[in-house]
Amino acid sequence: MRTYFRKSSLMILVLVAFIANSCALQGKQKPRLSMFIGVDVSGSYVNSGNYEKSLDFLAHYIYAHLKGLGDLEKPNVLFVSSIGGAKPGEPKAFYPIQVFQHKSVAEIREKLNEYFPKDKQNDLTDFNAFFEQIALTIRNKNLVLRPVSVVMLSDGKPDVKKNGKTDFRSIHLHSLEKLSRNITLRLLYTDPVTGKKWQTEIPRRRVKIWTQSADVMTTWNDSTIFIPDSSRALAKQDRWLDWTKDNVDFGVRARRVD
Repeated sequence: MRTYFRKSSLMILVLVAFIANSCALQGKQKPRLSMFIGVDVSGSYVNSGNYEKSLDFLAHYIYAHLKGLGDLEKPNVLFVSSIGGAKPGEPKAFYPIQVFQHKSVAEIREKLNEYFPKDKQNDLTDFNAFFEQIALTIRNKNLVLRPVSVVMLSDGKPDVKKNGKTDFRSIHLHSLEKLSRNITLRLLYTDPVTGKKWQTEIPRRRVKIWTQSADVMTTWNDSTIFIPDSSRALAKQDRWLDWTKDNVDFGVRARRVD
């Protein structure tokens, strides 16, 4: 009987040690998320009144993700670029994670000012060129099959017209479709009508789309959500972290649109 209890106790100890080791290994796992952020620098968005506000939010958002604050997922790679250019299909610089790491929110905001100055507007909002460059980066960096989050600060209105109306079906996601089973596009600072068009009219099979209106986005620094105290670390802004999780990093289900 004593031998039985000794063996049972030993098995329990081995099981506990295995669970503890597994948890430790999970805690040390390298982040898998690939994050791409696009800033619309076309005149229509830059002059919309939301441009500077959206860059303020973006600086906090990038910092919080890089630090893995709250429940926000820490990315393995991060690239930030403009959406659009002087002509269709023009490739843009993808600024890597290293230029934002180890910087404060204020320092990240300065970098955003440097890369996306308000006085240098582009003529076009070229979503397709942005998506194609993301796809090329994913392949070149061997990020295929990893979860991908694409965050866009834009009014969401493509420049292509059909029968006098904005043609949302001109936005092509096929370059992203086969790269990962978990790709989410998050369009921020749009309007409700445009947001619905993105969710219901853009053809796709796997890519998930989440949109958030400018009216909601402007509440991120409400005094009841974000405490305007420069001495208060962002990690302690629990209400803001919860707001960001619920309104920006919302988990979206895939929806097939043909």
